[in-house]
Amino acid sequence: MNQNKHNPAKEIQDLQFFGEFGGVNPSISDSATFSFLKAKTMLDTFEGNAEGCYLYSRHTSPSNHYLSMALAKMENTEAANVAGSGMGAITPVILQIANAGDHIVSSRTIYGGSYAFLKNWTPKFNIETTFVDITNLEKIEAAIKPNTKMIYAETLSNPLLELADVEALSKIAKKHNIKLVIDNTFTPLIFSPANMGADVVVYSLTKFINGTNDMVGGAICASAEFINDLKSVIDGSSMLLGPVMDSLRSAQVLKNMRTLPIRMIKHSENAQYIAEHLEKDGLAVKYPGLKSHPQHDLYTKMMNPEFGYGGMITLDLKNHDMATKFMEVLQEKNVGYLAVSLGFYKTLFNAPGTGTSSEVPEEEQEEMGLSTGLIRMSLGLDFNIEDTYKKMKDALNEIGYFKMQTQNN
Repeated sequence: MNQNKHNPAKEIQDLQFFGEFGGVNPSISDSATFSFLKAKTMLDTFEGNAEGCYLYSRHTSPSNHYLSMALAKMENTEAANVAGSGMGAITPVILQIANAGDHIVSSRTIYGGSYAFLKNWTPKFNIETTFVDITNLEKIEAAIKPNTKMIYAETLSNPLLELADVEALSKIAKKHNIKLVIDNTFTPLIFSPANMGADVVVYSLTKFINGTNDMVGGAICASAEFINDLKSVIDGSSMLLGPVMDSLRSAQVLKNMRTLPIRMIKHSENAQYIAEHLEKDGLAVKYPGLKSHPQHDLYTKMMNPEFGYGGMITLDLKNHDMATKFMEVLQEKNVGYLAVSLGFYKTLFNAPGTGTSSEVPEEEQEEMGLSTGLIRMSLGLDFNIEDTYKKMKDALNEIGYFKMQTQNN
């Protein structure tokens, strides 16, 4: 990486927070509320004019502030705010930007919870969303209306692994004076959306950033003005909806962030190996590190190359029963777990059509190309990836996949 360029891994490495007694980890603020020596300081803190003072942990806490600073450094934004879950980060952002009577343009392929919120929940408040193919810039611009307030997309979409051209989307957003909100959960470090023009970057910290699948958390990275608006005691969505992160969890994520660069490199290395070998075996594999991925060149142009093409792949076995059998055998062979989520040290796999994207109606799944036999796989940190591949191929033979393919041909 060019040393003059923002380097997210270096930003994480260079963080230096001392604990109360000189500890190499910052002290955990195990308090819900904070005291003041003077009544006026409390008033100033309520009004946002007392820097370095803490009021109440729903607003922020020292532990949450440490993690927020680390995330802002990683994303190269002025500020950040953490939340109790990924949806606890996404939903306040949407409601802070869009009001009754407003319109949103969203990618059609996004996490099922985000889709359900935009499709089913925000209409209750007279907020309309148009879902579009995020890879088609003409359709995106055509969908913008006079009352459009934001474009919402995932850098690499869940589950179809479609890439959003963040720089091009930013130009469209700026042209129409609207916000660009990017969910970068699948690709931390690999992409730096704020550097490409995103106004707000959101994360589920539950996934790769924490990496141990033992908590849920979310993050919002943006300008100081936007983060302060979210935390306003008067009308801030994060403050008033209350999706606060627990201080103990914040401290945990901050420690796990230190190994994120190493983990992302290994996740990518393993996914690349599995994708290449399964593609050679004739499977319908989608992975941005493969030249067969329709946006491989764009991905390569956009990425921070040190971290690879990510840990997410999809396999389309075309048949739901076949996909189900395959995942069950993979679990029996200890390849990983039949489970939702991603970014774990073990490989995780599920069929999104009946799992993480089940909120999307079947007809819309079909329209966007979400097959009932599609498997979303988050490759783990396997030390012996060759053995993992062998087990996968054995599982395919065991369920009769290759035999069925020969018969169909």
